Order: sequence, then C-alpha cells, then structure tokens
Amino acid sequence: MLSVQGVFKSYATPQGPLPVLQGVDLTLKPGSSLALMGESGSGKSTLLHLIAGLDKVDRGSIVSGGHRLEQMSEGQLANWRRTEIGLVFQQFNLIGSLRVEDNLAFQARLAGRHDPRWQAHLVQRLGLADLLRRYPEQLSGGQQQRVALGRALASQPKLLLADEPTGSLDEATSDEVLKLLLELLEDSPTTLLMVTHSPRVAARLAEKVVLQGGRLAGADER
Repeated sequence: MLSVQGVFKSYATPQGPLPVLQGVDLTLKPGSSLALMGESGSGKSTLLHLIAGLDKVDRGSIVSGGHRLEQMSEGQLANWRRTEIGLVFQQFNLIGSLRVEDNLAFQARLAGRHDPRWQAHLVQRLGLADLLRRYPEQLSGGQQQRVALGRALASQPKLLLADEPTGSLDEATSDEVLKLLLELLEDSPTTLLMVTHSPRVAARLAEKVVLQGGRLAGADER
C-alpha cells in the first residue's frame, strides 16, 4: 500500500539548510495501522505531508497504491488526494458554511464515490444522526472530529493519514473518537498512518515506529 524509500528532506533557513528527514524507510501493508511517534520537531508532520503529496522530497521515493509521488505533477497529485487518500488533522478543517451532512459527503462527492448507504452507516456508527442539520460552529470539539473522520472515510480511501487527530481533545473524548475510528476501519480496507505523541494512543494501533534524528529509530509490532 505504501513504500517510503530513502527519503531526505531539508528546509532553507538563514543559517543554511536544516535537515529534517535523513533517509527514512517505511513500508505499510494494505489494511494495517501504524503509529508514527517522535519528539516535537522530529519531522513527523513533514513525513506525513510528503506521503500526502503536499510537499516534495529532496531525494528518495514514495510509492502509494502504485503511484510514485515524486514523478507526479501538481494536478495529478491533487486528483490523487481527492480519490485515493483521506486526511484528518488536529484542527478539524470542516467547512463552516456547510451543514454536517454536506461536510460528510464533501470528499466523497469530489472523488466521485458518494455512496448514500456507506454514509448512512458512518452516520450511525459515529453517532451523528441528530447532528446532520447543524453547522460546525454548533458542535463540540469531539463532535467536529467525528464529522472530520466521517468525511475522510466517506470516500472509502485506500490510505488514511491522520496528524494528531485526537490531540486537541480531552482524554475521554480522545479514547471515544479513536475507538470509533478503529471500529470503522475494521469495516473497510483502508490503511491507517497516524502521527501521535501519545503512547496511550499508539498502543491501540497494530504497529509503532519512532522518528528520531531524521530516521526511524525503532519499531514494534503487536
């Protein structure tokens, strides 16, 4: 599903290039779930953005679903993001002018894969049935993140990339949202890569890797 090989990435600063990733290798099988951990500034979000095609590698390759990202144009990458992957962030990024039901359908409609039956299943599993006519500003943080998860999964993506998706939630709400996410993934072939700083959250996923010094320092599989 995902192969990251020898990826290097640095950013220009007034003091010169700042190396962030220095030869990262990562493989993710279809249907698996992996937690990407590391200290603040270790490059976790940078790696996630590269895998999402939101930035370009300096050197190395990223292949997802048979697509070699560094060889794709911006237009091809944008289409690939619409149709192949789902994105969930700490900030919910819902569309404020759309009601919950339309936020849920937004990504799937863009991908040309809106399935009313699957969306109804997501609504039921995420406990959103009574919230469909509300706007994002009328929801709690936990409710907004449930909508964000539903929107990302509505298009039935091959790969779900989540960057600290429960980081702004309290512990109880975080546990609830994570439980719902993992249960929904059992109903789909979607592969999950989640950036998290929380060992408690990481322990719920099948595998864990740690980014340290620009490289993956270790991994464990449960």
